[in-house]
Amino acid sequence: MVQKVGHFITFEGGEGTGKSTQCKLLTEFLQRNSYPVTLTREPGGSPGAEEIRNLLVNGDKNRWDSVTEILLFMAARRNHLVTKIWPKVNNGESFIADRYLDSTIAYQGYGYGKNNTIIQQINSIYQQIAGDFQPDLTFILDIDPELGLKRSCLRIGNTEQRFESMDLTFHKNLREGFLELAQKDKRYVVINANQSIETIQSEIQMVVKKRLLDVSN
Repeated sequence: MVQKVGHFITFEGGEGTGKSTQCKLLTEFLQRNSYPVTLTREPGGSPGAEEIRNLLVNGDKNRWDSVTEILLFMAARRNHLVTKIWPKVNNGESFIADRYLDSTIAYQGYGYGKNNTIIQQINSIYQQIAGDFQPDLTFILDIDPELGLKRSCLRIGNTEQRFESMDLTFHKNLREGFLELAQKDKRYVVINANQSIETIQSEIQMVVKKRLLDVSN
């Protein structure tokens, strides 16, 4: 198992929460403070994983069942870890990831209706591909699913809409899953995503500086 040296910060949440924007802003903030950090995403983040991403986020909403989705996500994650994250983390670089394991648990374990067997299988497969490697800090951006979906539909150039096309029950289950996960470990921080971009980023930076880093204002 890789000996983790750099930090690994992940962002999670349903559709339209503004994760990608907040990931980018935090990355820029840390880089301005000379902190070695790379922004990445899942599914994707490495060439092989990006190929799998195309299979997951495009096409008809019924293209895959939940088990098939899990296997595809895990294949992409393994490639991402082995070829990109672990080598650089070992050398002291940190990563900010737009989604990670918690999204798989929330989308495939809760989205279709909470399924404890599926959740256990996800965790078991993850242990096989990543061992004890976990994020140091996870932000969950929380918003009412109806508002989030409206925001997501308004995004310019948003062509990856397979999950957005799921019914509202799916997205309510998804939110429930993220909030339930947040109660299980202190690495999670829930942020109200129905605030200004600047306010959200200020809250995120405050948490990062307090928990992980020694950076200036």
